[in-house]
Amino acid sequence: MFSRPSAPLFLTLLASVCAISACTVGPDYAGAPQVAPDAARAANFVRAPAVGVVSTRAPNQWWLALNDPQLNTLIDAALAHNPDIHAAQARLRESRAQLQNQKANGMPKGSVDAAALRMRQPNVSALSSSGGGPLQLYTAGFDATWEIDLFGGTRRAVEAATAEADAVDADLADTQVSLAAEVAQAYVDLRDEQQRLTLAQRSAEIEQRMLTLTQQRRAHGTAADVDVERLTTQVENTRATLTPLDEQVEASLDQLAVLTGQAPGALDQELSALRPIPALPASVPVGDPASMLQQRPDIRAAERRLASSNAQIGEHKADFFPKVTLFGDIGYTAANPGHLLRKSNFSWIGAPYLQWNVLDFGRTLSSVHSAEASRDEADAKYAHTVLAALQDANTSLSRYGHQREHLATLQQVQASADRSATLMRQRYTAGASSLIDLLDTQRTQFSAQQNVVAGQAELLKDFVSLQKSLGLGWRVQG
Repeated sequence: MFSRPSAPLFLTLLASVCAISACTVGPDYAGAPQVAPDAARAANFVRAPAVGVVSTRAPNQWWLALNDPQLNTLIDAALAHNPDIHAAQARLRESRAQLQNQKANGMPKGSVDAAALRMRQPNVSALSSSGGGPLQLYTAGFDATWEIDLFGGTRRAVEAATAEADAVDADLADTQVSLAAEVAQAYVDLRDEQQRLTLAQRSAEIEQRMLTLTQQRRAHGTAADVDVERLTTQVENTRATLTPLDEQVEASLDQLAVLTGQAPGALDQELSALRPIPALPASVPVGDPASMLQQRPDIRAAERRLASSNAQIGEHKADFFPKVTLFGDIGYTAANPGHLLRKSNFSWIGAPYLQWNVLDFGRTLSSVHSAEASRDEADAKYAHTVLAALQDANTSLSRYGHQREHLATLQQVQASADRSATLMRQRYTAGASSLIDLLDTQRTQFSAQQNVVAGQAELLKDFVSLQKSLGLGWRVQG
């Protein structure tokens, strides 16, 4: 009969197990390495333009600054219903479930079992409860096992799974950033194409009037055939631009419908009406490089995967050491179901189980080396992601600044064309110039207006690209 262990001995054994289980092999994660520290700590971006941007922290929902309710509705719909978002959310749920599974691996495992056995053998008939009948045996019990995490292999697995779940969460945020920017780009394209289509139609009407007047002058002998042919070519060239613009408008409508999780054509009625391109704010907040590096989801995902790879080294190193599993079982066994729960039929067993794989021919060492190589790869990928983010932000800032200057030049050209058209209209009213001269200046005016519309759209798309490069547009997941 086993004696019950004394309380001091029990506490000593318990403390010893806890002290041993506190040991965790493998390298502790010390954080991501510094990449381009001077650039990361700078007060401003290298390529930030002198005007048009400020160093204050940028708002995450940047599209609200454009004051376009339709754009706000489209982005909200896309973030709620786009299939890519749903797929990323499913991957996040999967990673969180895998994390819970890893946590559960560190807990005891138990099961309840029950069985009823009836058998007949010639040499066991005397054991039967019915004398000469078959043997009957009834059992019911509960067993449990618990692998003590002596060297931290399970804890490292939980650490790796936690970091991976965080990385997948950041992947979802990165999908949101890209989707918000894609919707805004498509919306700007739509408004740009609609504006240019309208201007092209008006230009075609003016050119057709010029052609008609020239044909009348030729009929009276005051215009040459070459003038008619030149204007005819111009009219047909302008009309030729209308069909591709119509095509582009329909393509943009379909793209916006699909981005918001709807079938092509679903937004035709809502978005077909002509509306101006959204107006940019006077100055755009961009923050500093440090805030950009903190908020970009792709950088956070790369850092979390580096942490996960680091933890996997310890997970594999734990296989070098012995594993101790505690096993316990309690139950009842009887030949008669009515006697099953009698005290005399109670049984129990408890045992520690030691397993040490001492002859694996280098398999564990190879796994450790593979994990270390994966960690080094994740380290390099993190550095690449940071450098690419700095390049992306600076390039976007440079493009935005130069496009602002280009648009200012186009606006000056348009202002000059507007003044010329006004003066020519005055001359025509006074009888000092012909209608053809007036129509020609109006055609030039429409061309300048088209260029300004295209320049505004390009600047707005550069603004969207800038917000994407700053890592803005994601939402916190519950």
